[in-house]
Amino acid sequence: MVRSSLYRVIGLALAIIAIDQTSKMFALEFLQPGKSVPFIGDVLGFQLVRNNSAAFSIGNGQTWLFTIFSTLAAIAILWFAPRSKSRSWAWTAGLLLGGVCGNLIDRVTREPGFPNGNVIDFLQLPFGFPIFNLADTSIVLAMAIVMVRVLRGHKIGQ
Repeated sequence: MVRSSLYRVIGLALAIIAIDQTSKMFALEFLQPGKSVPFIGDVLGFQLVRNNSAAFSIGNGQTWLFTIFSTLAAIAILWFAPRSKSRSWAWTAGLLLGGVCGNLIDRVTREPGFPNGNVIDFLQLPFGFPIFNLADTSIVLAMAIVMVRVLRGHKIGQ
């Protein structure tokens, strides 16, 4: 199960990274900063934002710190993955790794440059909800799965 868990984690993470980075490429190509574009009525829209903080604008301007934390998180997930005895935990770790690495790639490669690169956000929900991206969605989904499983009495990795 060790190898297959690691392959699941890495495979899902690579798929999420590819989808996330492709969506950000399209956002940069077709969206203008500050201009909101409705997509599904009032439910979902697009607005390009270059984010130099964490989720919900926590730690504004501390991108280098999030670069370090993201790198450590990715290493921890890769360490945990082969030790997982459950396919569902491996899939959850893949979701988390893909999201973490999707945003880490931005922090390392995007302007103004390493280690202070801005994360590209473009998905907009109503009611002033923070603008986010697909990597953020993957991270939130993974953490929701972890919370539900732990609340149901499952041990992490079992």
